[in-house]
Amino acid sequence: TGQKEMPWVGTFHGVAAWILRAEKHPYEKFVIYDEADQLSLVKEVLKEHNLAGENFRPAFIKELLSKAKNELTDEQSYTKLARAAFEKEVVSLVYQSYQKKLEDNRALDFDDLLFEVLKLFQQKSKVLEKYQERFRYLLVDEYQDTNIAQYQFINKLAQKYKNLCVVGDVDQAIYGWRGADFRNILNFEKDYPEARIFKLEENY
Repeated sequence: TGQKEMPWVGTFHGVAAWILRAEKHPYEKFVIYDEADQLSLVKEVLKEHNLAGENFRPAFIKELLSKAKNELTDEQSYTKLARAAFEKEVVSLVYQSYQKKLEDNRALDFDDLLFEVLKLFQQKSKVLEKYQERFRYLLVDEYQDTNIAQYQFINKLAQKYKNLCVVGDVDQAIYGWRGADFRNILNFEKDYPEARIFKLEENY
């Protein structure tokens, strides 16, 4: 049309939710479960499996599910990869029931948003190409705090044009406890050997 596109500003999850809704994936309409919804659902699953009184902390199990999704491990893979007895006997069981309930409710939780976008890109190369064209230039702040799912999302979008600028400081990596991997920024030059590095060593 010759019209210039306005720049987008958004969070990883906000952009992912927009893409999923635009592509009607995985449902024509879906609801997003926030942390309170997720915790309630975990409690419901534990109760249904008669595990509610076993001193299992629902918040801890919810965090394990979140970690798995941020590492792009689905419920089937989790069951196969689980090593500790607690993971095999409890977490994998909860994960499978939890996902089934989300599906029954036509819902995604917060961590599903990026996971589902990456599945969509893998299943439909034309959709990936569409958004590579839409987002030809990318800027990511606080890159040292990205997790595996966020890292994959950005690199898929940047794959075609490689117009990616990231800002970050490995010494300020503070979210390792929730899945962030500071190695993403350390490996940036390996991922993009043609990248130019600008060190901002004065704070104004």
